[in-house]
Amino acid sequence: MKKKYTIASLFSGCGGLDLGFIQAGFEVIWANDFFKEAVETYKYNIGNHIVYGDITKIPSSEIPNKFDILLGGFPCQGFSVANTKRSMEDKRNFLYKELLRLIEDKQPKFFVGENVKGLLSMQKGKVINMIVDDFRSLGYNVEYRLIKASDYGVPQHRERVFIIGNRLGIKNPFPKISHGLVNDLYNNSLTPYLSVKDVVGHLSNIRTRDLPFELNGKTVYNHVARTNVSDNFWGRKHQVNQHEICDYLKYWRNKSGWSTKKIDEHFGYAHTAGHWFRKDNNSGSIPKPNDWWELKKILGFDDKFDKIVTEFELKEIKFEQSLRINNWELPSDTITATGPEIHPNRERRMSVRECAIIQTFPDDFVFFGSLGNMYKQIGNAVPVLLGKKIAESIKNALDEYEKNKSKRNRSN
Repeated sequence: MKKKYTIASLFSGCGGLDLGFIQAGFEVIWANDFFKEAVETYKYNIGNHIVYGDITKIPSSEIPNKFDILLGGFPCQGFSVANTKRSMEDKRNFLYKELLRLIEDKQPKFFVGENVKGLLSMQKGKVINMIVDDFRSLGYNVEYRLIKASDYGVPQHRERVFIIGNRLGIKNPFPKISHGLVNDLYNNSLTPYLSVKDVVGHLSNIRTRDLPFELNGKTVYNHVARTNVSDNFWGRKHQVNQHEICDYLKYWRNKSGWSTKKIDEHFGYAHTAGHWFRKDNNSGSIPKPNDWWELKKILGFDDKFDKIVTEFELKEIKFEQSLRINNWELPSDTITATGPEIHPNRERRMSVRECAIIQTFPDDFVFFGSLGNMYKQIGNAVPVLLGKKIAESIKNALDEYEKNKSKRNRSN
């Protein structure tokens, strides 16, 4: 009987990567995350071995000593290409050091780190090189690759960086590509990409609701969309130059002496107000009318943009590129933590369940928390199937290593 390898997991979220390893035959003995709703989801679906808390405040003595693999999809907010806070001053960018701490203390055979594509270009490649060098300094053979989920049977064009390291002196295993475009198929060795229609077509005509229901003998949970999208919506009456508004607000913020943190606290937002002062990569946002009037009160700016920002009218809906209308016949665009993903028929946003299916979560995997938190959990997760493919490649490498080790022991 082959050995069942054990895992400890950091930054586990709702458990996408962990579940993939479990499906490949691994056993997760300890996990951790600081996102309360994600921990609740993980506990319900995967197990009570997950610990809620800040990993920087959990000593190594409270974590099991013996496990074969350490997983860590370390937080990507500071590294993301969709996030303008790309400075290494962002404390979240140093959370990978918690992986380093446990690797040094526990000496697992393998570790797997995961992060966003933007990690590769951050500071012109200096950041990824620094991270890899830090892992190698612990005596591990380390490699990284940019992996596209659709190449492995996930119905989604999601690209993520995977860092794999081992202390066994063997080559790091990465899974072989199994899927591709039909016109790229050669020697019948690749399977066509899965499309949005392939995986969620059976749900397309069912009214979204927050109640479990039976479909083809299966119970479907969380089939609820954030909002329905109607033919008309209330839009700004005037064209708005977001960059100009941003510069204007930054000027008055600096003049008034209010910091972004203080503005966050004033509005009671969790770092949301910072988007009003950003313009890189179009990731900023324009304040809602009520927020604009409150900003005017505390910052003391003039009337220059009042009408442009606050006057709205009923308009026929036009979908912007940022709304990501998925093509029915192709893999989905990346499911993100913030969304929204628009259903191919354009009548509504993709439901929680549809996003979960595209992320290859099982149909009976139940999500907890507010609607926004459900979308966030799914968007932050590693697709389960991709996790399973990576797990299988590592499991095969470990089995081969153990086999060769037994042969060497017998010969001695």
